[in-house]
Amino acid sequence: MASTFEPRPEIQHILENLPTNPGVYLMKDERADIIYVGKAINLRNRVRSYFHAPYGQEPKVWRLVERLRDIEFIVTESELEALVLECNLIKKFKPHFNVRLKDDKRYPYIKVTWQEPFPKVFVTRRMENDGARYFGPFTAVWAVHETMDTLRRIFPYLTCDREITGKYKRACLYYDIGLCLAPCIGVASREEYRAMIDRLCKFLQGRSEEVTASLRTKLDEAVEKLEFERAARLRDQLQALAHIAEHQKVVSMATIDQDVIAFARDDGDACMQVFFVRGGKLLGREYFVLEGTEGENADQVLSSFVKQFYDEAAYVPPEILLPENIDEAQIIEQWLDHQRGQKVMLKVPRNGQGRELVQMAEENAQATLTSLKAQWLADETKQMNAVAELQEALNLENPPLRMEGYDISNTQGTNSVGAMVVFERGAAKKSDYRKFKIKTVEGANDFASLQEVLRRRFKRLVDAKEEAYGEEREARGEGTGGTAEVENARRSVPASRSVPAKKKDALPGKDDSWKRMPDLVIIDGGKGQLSAAQEVLQELGIEGVHLISLAKQEEEVFIPGEPESLRLPKSSEALKLLQRIRDEAHRFGITYHRSLRAKRGLASQLDAIPGIGPRRRRALLTRFGSLDKIRDASVEELLTVEGMTRAAAQKLKEQL
Repeated sequence: MASTFEPRPEIQHILENLPTNPGVYLMKDERADIIYVGKAINLRNRVRSYFHAPYGQEPKVWRLVERLRDIEFIVTESELEALVLECNLIKKFKPHFNVRLKDDKRYPYIKVTWQEPFPKVFVTRRMENDGARYFGPFTAVWAVHETMDTLRRIFPYLTCDREITGKYKRACLYYDIGLCLAPCIGVASREEYRAMIDRLCKFLQGRSEEVTASLRTKLDEAVEKLEFERAARLRDQLQALAHIAEHQKVVSMATIDQDVIAFARDDGDACMQVFFVRGGKLLGREYFVLEGTEGENADQVLSSFVKQFYDEAAYVPPEILLPENIDEAQIIEQWLDHQRGQKVMLKVPRNGQGRELVQMAEENAQATLTSLKAQWLADETKQMNAVAELQEALNLENPPLRMEGYDISNTQGTNSVGAMVVFERGAAKKSDYRKFKIKTVEGANDFASLQEVLRRRFKRLVDAKEEAYGEEREARGEGTGGTAEVENARRSVPASRSVPAKKKDALPGKDDSWKRMPDLVIIDGGKGQLSAAQEVLQELGIEGVHLISLAKQEEEVFIPGEPESLRLPKSSEALKLLQRIRDEAHRFGITYHRSLRAKRGLASQLDAIPGIGPRRRRALLTRFGSLDKIRDASVEELLTVEGMTRAAAQKLKEQL
């Protein structure tokens, strides 16, 4: 085999003109989708290396090269700038060939609004540069709320929306049950309240001994002054702290803060385990799942995780222990120094307590991955059993691997919306969900609204198939064909896919979900809704799609051409699957409907305020997002909104 791979002419031209500067390169496929993002200290050398015997490299590399149709690059001033840009682009585009965190969702953090006179404590999924203090991340929401419950018993922080002046006549119930210091009535001063919140932050940082010593000093003072109620509260807080300390394992004689990272992987999935060691004590651990790790060595997996994890981490410790060295260690350390504001070291311990910690993290990673894969397998087996049972119940020739569910939502005919949810192999595929704002129907006409939604959805499918058919004929030199030929092509496409597999990726546009023909369509409703849906499919010439409706009152399944409804046993997994799809469509639709209704209500409230017209209203909503945030904003913050004057901002504050 040749030692080099002959790239396409357009790629060869790009390779010949690459600069030797540091920067980031973006590799794209034939649909212009970004499939890989990388960084380089020398763009020319790094990118050209992909074409030096790619078939002798890892299979992942030559699959990437085979799909490559275009390369873009961004020159940076330094390798450090390239690393930061690479992190941002991977987070934004989630390219298929990059190692990436499996979950798209943001992880929850505990936020302390330290920038406010009387800070509050709550859970958030978004970190902002707003002066607040953040702690986390947590992978389990229940763990966050459990921590919050414990914190509030020890540090009774504010949860109400009162403006704290110290002049309220009565405190709320939380003061009576010991869950608030009641600064609203002046029981605690601003300084006393902030001192308590500072202790809370130190506790979250792992400095529990410091917090305990401070509380013990205050307890002694309260006893000396015969302040028995205050002393009792402090005693209870100390007991709660002692209970927590019992569960914090001392794992290192060193008092330095450390994160310990290790991983296990199998079949392209990797489970990363992070131990959070603060002051020598193991405060907690979290696991994260990576995908796209097949064909990658341990160095690449580790460096990819470190960059993605610490890109949004609330806290970067001075030491990070790893199971092995990574090639990018020096530049990553520079980046982490910037993130922390102080020196950060990546270490690979060879013996002693550090090595024991890494081994313990590795064992936990392997155990977690084994447990997760067993759970994934059990879930998939159960889901496919339900699909097989549904196939038998509906007497289908093939299993309904792709199912679409539809629902209409409105309130007395206003803000009508439609929802489409997708289940593949019995599991929700949320990336393919679609929502529709009803455009052509006035009033509460669910039948017409359903038909509009189905017509818009399946018209996209028809257009995609006709486009594919035209491209095939053009490729064969046969022209695009007449109307009859297109109609025959439309009818000839099998239900399992909308276009031949080898041509599918050549279709224009980036959203393939519209081009997928469902095996089964589920309508929320009875015979009327089913007939309305049938009319649309017949009108568009859609064949091969099985259609049913599910009536909620008796959970009857209606099938076209069948005079009697089908009643599945209540214990049937097939029925439970249909109910999940129907309920998910309803949930998705009602959520969208409520958001539209809330926006309309918010808009009407803002429109009623003198000086706030449509333009300022849109700017306010764009800037703050909700009425509560607009209400909480200061006049100075309101003035940052485009087009806002001081007079209008002051009037807005008065009215709200």
